Amino acid sequence: QVQLVESGGGLVQPGGSLKLSCAVSGNIFSPLAMGWYRQAPGNERELVATISEGGSINYDDSVKGRFTISRDNAKNTVYLQMNSLKPEDTATYYCNALIMTTTITTYYWGQGTQVTVSS
Repeated sequence: QVQLVESGGGLVQPGGSLKLSCAVSGNIFSPLAMGWYRQAPGNERELVATISEGGSINYDDSVKGRFTISRDNAKNTVYLQMNSLKPEDTATYYCNALIMTTTITTYYWGQGTQVTVSS
């Protein structure tokens, strides 16, 4: 059974930083693409950043220069370092991964972690 477990969310003041982690477990090969999405109340889920198995990275324009995505393939873990946080970054953040198992290759989602930016 494939599981994505996120951690690192919380409450932070504007201008502060948080680092999210997402660990993939299960009987899998190394995750292919990995990424972070977010969803604020009343809004659709939107892409924040993605990183391929080879390290190619894509950011939404709203987070460029403030957020950094990285991955540790040995640990099947993806990270999101978030700096200079703004109130509009408040959302539930979801980890996403394209994973190959012995029977299927498909996308999996984490359960989400809440990030609240407020003074």
